[in-house]
Order: sequence, then structure tokens, then C-alpha cells
Amino acid sequence: MEGAFSDEDKKKAVFEMMSPRRQKHILDKVGYEKWDPFEKPKDPIDIRRDKSRRTSQMLAREFLQSCSLEGYSNSYGRGVLEMAIGIVNDDDRYQAMYEFALWHKKLLEEEGRE
Repeated sequence: MEGAFSDEDKKKAVFEMMSPRRQKHILDKVGYEKWDPFEKPKDPIDIRRDKSRRTSQMLAREFLQSCSLEGYSNSYGRGVLEMAIGIVNDDDRYQAMYEFALWHKKLLEEEGRE
């Protein structure tokens, strides 16, 4: 008897089984007529990778594993992850920080102040 119910009957049954709060959300945000409880889920966003085919998580983990634990803090780890995400997303802000750090390192080396 599966075919005995129309899509509209099924939609109404799903809606009526929801909490009043969720019903109100649908009515306020989408409207009952436009709401589709049977909508296909969206594809997950592609997993972003850098030029080396690593994700930001992989980059951060590899970098932190190559560092000594001395001087490491949660703030340091968050900074590494933030930089990795910025570089993988090709964000100008993080590209600028990366280029500045390289420039500054070279400047210190040229002055013998490593």
C-alpha cells in the first residue's frame, strides 16, 4: 500500500511530526509551499588541497610533527592550522604573511642576525 499516499500526504505527515519550533522555522524561513522534505542532499564541497595534494590538516600535522615540542602552545598550533587553511584556500592575506616571513628571514640572514 506504499503507493496509496501522495507526496503531499507524505509531506504533511512529516511536517506534522515535527516539533512546533521546527514547524515555525520552516514557515518563517521557507514557507510550507516551497519546503521540500524529500530534497536530495547537496554534494559535500570538494576537499581542498594545496599544490602538493595535501589538505590543510595534513600540512599542519606534518609541520607540527617536524617541530620540537619546546615552545609549542595551543596558540602556536592554531596559528599553524590557520596558515595552512589560508594557503590551501589561496587567500591573499595568508600569501602575504608567508611572503613577508620569507622576506624577513632573508633580511636577517643577510644582516647575520639569524
